[in-house]
Amino acid sequence: MDITAAKTFLEVLKTGSFAAAAANLHVTQTAIGARIRVLEQELGCPLFVRNKIGTQLTPAGQKFQRYAVSIVRLADQATQSIRLSQAQEAVVMLGAELSISNPIVPLWLVWMRQAYPGLALSVRVDTADRLIDQVQEGSLDAAILYGAPRRPGLVAELIFEEKLVLAESSHPSQPIDETQTVQIDWGEEFADAYYSAFPDEPASTVAVSYGPLALEYILAVGGRGYFRRGFIAPYLQDGRLSLVKSAPEFSYSAYAVHSPRADEAIIAHIREGLRACSSRLINGRTKNNARK
Repeated sequence: MDITAAKTFLEVLKTGSFAAAAANLHVTQTAIGARIRVLEQELGCPLFVRNKIGTQLTPAGQKFQRYAVSIVRLADQATQSIRLSQAQEAVVMLGAELSISNPIVPLWLVWMRQAYPGLALSVRVDTADRLIDQVQEGSLDAAILYGAPRRPGLVAELIFEEKLVLAESSHPSQPIDETQTVQIDWGEEFADAYYSAFPDEPASTVAVSYGPLALEYILAVGGRGYFRRGFIAPYLQDGRLSLVKSAPEFSYSAYAVHSPRADEAIIAHIREGLRACSSRLINGRTKNNARK
């Protein structure tokens, strides 16, 4: 299948019209139409419906969308790999959820560069569902996710076990009560466990889907919330945060997810680096706690 045609399909989808796609790709609208017709002939069905309100996907076009993304992504990956210098052995492609990317991914990048200088490294941060799709289609070697995915055909290896702990501002701008608990999205399992532990707690007036943003809010105005202990360790050490005594802790485990068809040598490098970095984080946290 023509890669250019797949890219053109995605550009029409993104812009909503043949004319806008032509402007973005610096070709004529006639050329855009010709590429789409060739693609439709190859697939044996129309992909777009053009009307007064713009260009919309047909049911067949909706099905093809995912494959077009995969085709373009794999083509870009192949180009990157082929263009590597002879000194570089391969590209290692790792994905990570935003909430887990810091500090483990920066540490992993440094560790991999020192341990395997002959490997090129590529990191992609995205949502769990998109990362799993990319692992399954082969455009990522592995992804770091919280919680083992419930999809068949994937291997999930435990990398480290993290704890979610309840922390509050040590210098609140006003007295802290339950209504100042910031609701942070740590997934359905945490939500179920949290409401079981706090069945009578009033609804939170602030909800945030991203932990670091919630932390900035709490540090600015006061309040409390559940955070990964490793992430807030520096704030506990310098006294800006303190743990809420007797508050329950919740398990939040991280997994490296990959396809059973993935290159085992690459997976072994990823696994080795992630476990070395997670061990460093845990040992560093233990030493800091011992100093207290």
